[in-house]
Amino acid sequence: MQRLTRLILLTLTAVSLSACRIVETVPFVDIPRYMGLWYQIAANEVSFNEGLVGVTAEYTLLEDGSVEVLNKGYQDTLDGELNQITGNATIWDDETNSKLKVVFPGAPDLPYPNYLIVVLDEAGYEYAAVTDPFEYTLFILSRSPEMSENTYSMILGQLEALGVDTSELVITPQALSEE
Repeated sequence: MQRLTRLILLTLTAVSLSACRIVETVPFVDIPRYMGLWYQIAANEVSFNEGLVGVTAEYTLLEDGSVEVLNKGYQDTLDGELNQITGNATIWDDETNSKLKVVFPGAPDLPYPNYLIVVLDEAGYEYAAVTDPFEYTLFILSRSPEMSENTYSMILGQLEALGVDTSELVITPQALSEE
């Protein structure tokens, strides 16, 4: 019975994916340059990040080529309760490195990449925008806790040109200095 249920879920997922438009990712990501600390500037608020502020993601390249993902955030205020989770990402598309599959403990292990890098500052790797195939999640990331209005507006324009809905983005309060 469990095998049949899994088969049905995989079939439904495949049908859903084939019916949806997959947003175009960036042509290439230099994974070692992408590693390090990123600040969440804005995001679609969904169940797993609801009410979190001061959110960061830290990516570490492991010897086997996978990536350790450490997400941290504080509940409601910058001095609120710390929430953190560590997951693992694998590169799904070796040609571009712009599609990754991220798995966190307790979350479903999806049969497709769920971390699509759709905007990237190719010169300096100072900002990025990431979504999933269903565009349920959307994150605007920066190497610093602040982003200029011009850069933010430019990223929104790039996302809209890709057909990505930005109407659900919520600005994420960030601490302005590391303590």
